[in-house]
Amino acid sequence: MQIDRPQTLVAHEPRNPGLPLDMGWVRRVQANTSAIERRAASLPGRRSVKKDWQAAWLCRAVSLIDLTTLAGDDTEGRVRRLCAKARQPVSPDLLDKLGMQGLTVGAVCVYHDMVPAAVAALRGSGLPVAAVSTGFPAGLSPFPLRIAEIGESVAAGAQEIDIVISRRHVLSGDWQALYDEMRQMREACGVAHVKAILATGELGTLRNVARASLVCMMGGADFIKTSTGKEGVNATLPVTLTMLRAIRDYHDATGIRVGYKPAGGISKAKDALNYLALVKDELGDRWLRPDLLRFGASSLLGDIERQLEHHVTGAYSASWRHALA
Repeated sequence: MQIDRPQTLVAHEPRNPGLPLDMGWVRRVQANTSAIERRAASLPGRRSVKKDWQAAWLCRAVSLIDLTTLAGDDTEGRVRRLCAKARQPVSPDLLDKLGMQGLTVGAVCVYHDMVPAAVAALRGSGLPVAAVSTGFPAGLSPFPLRIAEIGESVAAGAQEIDIVISRRHVLSGDWQALYDEMRQMREACGVAHVKAILATGELGTLRNVARASLVCMMGGADFIKTSTGKEGVNATLPVTLTMLRAIRDYHDATGIRVGYKPAGGISKAKDALNYLALVKDELGDRWLRPDLLRFGASSLLGDIERQLEHHVTGAYSASWRHALA
């Protein structure tokens, strides 16, 4: 069996320069919640891949993971072990049987204090370090401190910054404030790519999710991301469909491709397959690459490994055999 190697470390898509805030466009954005929910609910039953095709899709999912640790008890040792796993996410023996070589995850995501340890552990791999920033997860620290935090993470070597927006701007309909905030954060990131975390579980409605997605893209976000993983509700298929269609509309209007990152609660291989199928349906194959799609996850990788081992051996291994760090 030969499975095409996923294209990792693709980083040549032009960055999103943003646009002037167009309030007419923002006000025109609507979301038919019942239709979106019906479409999302129908996906698992209509889209399935089996056998070699499933193994290939799961290998692609591995290449899209932002392997993440955001715990209060993180240590440099844990981060180094996580980075070792990022370099070799699936055992070499298993990859040989799949006809796959050189598979890595998409990036490693850590808190600011752990950026130097991650950068050192990944040196020479080509894998980027992503840092959560701007008062993650609530985003309620003083704004000058949030901007300074971005600068510190970039100076420490982070190539991607996952910022959190101020949810109150969305909930109060203050789109100018959200846009201004996004522009300043984008500028503070400099050469580092910026992922805007919308915390969709706290935005109230899918219309708010759609409008916040558009405003953040106008503000220069290179990615829009569902969640911090710390909210009560994180990534869902209806939210994903809403955000993907905002990305599609933005691309149709500007020619600029913006990335998407679902995060929080995606822990099973079958969930990753559903998200991949939805992205393929709505945006096409070009978005199935690490420069335009990431999964914010930690435990997802372990379940994918178990599914790949089952594909090769016919037996499921114990979950403890696939520890992350």
